[in-house]
Amino acid sequence: MFPEFEVVPAVDVQDGQVVQLVGGERDTGKTYGDPVAAARRWVEAGARTLHLVDLGGAFEGERENADAIERVVEAVDVDVQLGGGIRTVDDATSLLGAGVDRVILGTAAVETPDIVAEISDEFPGSVLVSLDAKDGEVVVSGWTEGTGLDPAEAARRYERLGAGGILFTDVDVEGRLDGVRTDPVERVVGAVDVPVVASGGVATVEDVRALHAAGASAVVVGSALYEGRFTLAEAMAAV
Repeated sequence: MFPEFEVVPAVDVQDGQVVQLVGGERDTGKTYGDPVAAARRWVEAGARTLHLVDLGGAFEGERENADAIERVVEAVDVDVQLGGGIRTVDDATSLLGAGVDRVILGTAAVETPDIVAEISDEFPGSVLVSLDAKDGEVVVSGWTEGTGLDPAEAARRYERLGAGGILFTDVDVEGRLDGVRTDPVERVVGAVDVPVVASGGVATVEDVRALHAAGASAVVVGSALYEGRFTLAEAMAAV
């Protein structure tokens, strides 16, 4: 997973459309059109991985944009990591068997940690555990519920359970285009040996460089790309 640093475009889907939320809050998003068109655009621009999230699934616990996500997976020939509403081993393994390269587990991993080991036993390296942090605490259920977990300590736990990597999202800066915070990323990176994918707050190519310097193996970028703050090629060239 991520043998070289990657810039991973986000394709977050709500009501069948690409949406970027601000701070993870519902009804704060801006819409950017058809998910397949967005995915093809990023692949044509050089993306080697796409980050797909079913936002309806993240909030409701059930995959609400499965058809749109399936169309994206069928339309592109790059690695795809998918999160949002994946709550069971059967959910995960069926997606992995249908062409998704990695499943992102957040709420399910917190509520039932052994799910990480069960999926990893069948599909080694396929689980990216999502640790979304607000005010230094891991939050779940679409970033609405606190867990009391420290992100670095939680990352260690999931590495022991077989997670292929950690997706760390700094919810406090997510979607705000105000820049990143490297200290929380460095703490998680320092806690594990598996790849850490950083997300949240990227506004400039300097932010991409900063997360690379903090030890992240990849960075997920959404709003900055859709708003044209920089191109994917510029971001990739920055590191």
